[in-house]
Amino acid sequence: MYLWVKALHLIFVVSWIAGLLIYPRYKLHQLRSQPGEALFDTMQKASKKLRKIILEPSIAAVWILGLALVALNPAVASGKWFMVKMVLVIAISAMHGMLLRIGRTIDEGNSNFSMTRLKVINEIPFVLFAIIAVLVIVQPF
Repeated sequence: MYLWVKALHLIFVVSWIAGLLIYPRYKLHQLRSQPGEALFDTMQKASKKLRKIILEPSIAAVWILGLALVALNPAVASGKWFMVKMVLVIAISAMHGMLLRIGRTIDEGNSNFSMTRLKVINEIPFVLFAIIAVLVIVQPF
């Protein structure tokens, strides 16, 4: 049972991170246009579908399955690496919320959010994911 939960957890982690990497790109395209223009409307619809179909279910599944892994094997939560990992998972979760908030502002058409800033923010989930992957696989401390 534990390995099935672990496999599902990994599948949803990958889909969540992929969604977090794509979502800001949709919003960047949206920022290049004005409300009512075809590109704006297309990117708004695409990002809404991404949020509803990938991002929201994935973050929920990641947290539920992650907690299930700890419940099935409490020893996994005893390492220092795990505590650092959890801080980073909370950080990615906060990024998730921040990106959705930025997206809503862009959807309203009154965003003065910098495209450069959004491009930089877009890279943060990948960096955090890479660090988490090393922590989980190598368990350096």
